[in-house]
Amino acid sequence: MEKIDARGLSCPAPVLETKAAVEQHHPQQIEVIVDNEPAKQNVSRFLNSQGYQTEVKQEDDLFMVVGTGDGEPVPAQAPAAKAPQTDAVKIVVMVAADRMGSGDDELGGKLMINFIKTLKEMGDELWRLVLVNSGVKLTIDGAATLDDLKELEDGGLTILVCGTCLDHFNLLEQKKVGQTTNMLDVVTSMQLADKVINI
Repeated sequence: MEKIDARGLSCPAPVLETKAAVEQHHPQQIEVIVDNEPAKQNVSRFLNSQGYQTEVKQEDDLFMVVGTGDGEPVPAQAPAAKAPQTDAVKIVVMVAADRMGSGDDELGGKLMINFIKTLKEMGDELWRLVLVNSGVKLTIDGAATLDDLKELEDGGLTILVCGTCLDHFNLLEQKKVGQTTNMLDVVTSMQLADKVINI
């Protein structure tokens, strides 16, 4: 069994170490030890994307993510950034705050609510919505943007929510929409997109 001790490592290091081990050794079984919820979710999701069945064991504050597979290599591609087979333009919108602009926070909050409500007007060209830093607050229980984000997700939009950011703001348990993700998925999404819009 391949073993990786990723305790004390922040995003995206646990996923990157797991990715390197899978690509170099193609182990039939791999165990990754992590000490935070975002890393547990991200490593599990990555292993699933590589064809592994995952099981998570917990001992105190540690998570042991165990992946079991056939050891056959899977074409490398981040799970959240898998490009659809289409000629349509793929746009990634990166939201790095829970308000738009600076000068008046109340106005900025209203503008962000209106922006999220209007995103659907981009149609099929809107491929990924990435929320980082305080932008993750738009996904939590009670957020004025929650219903609109759920509508977008139900319509097929992939929403990536930074796990490190959720953990920083102690909001992991309050997130109600989107996939908890890591910087590897974010960077890969940006790489595969035709256009990236930063808000």
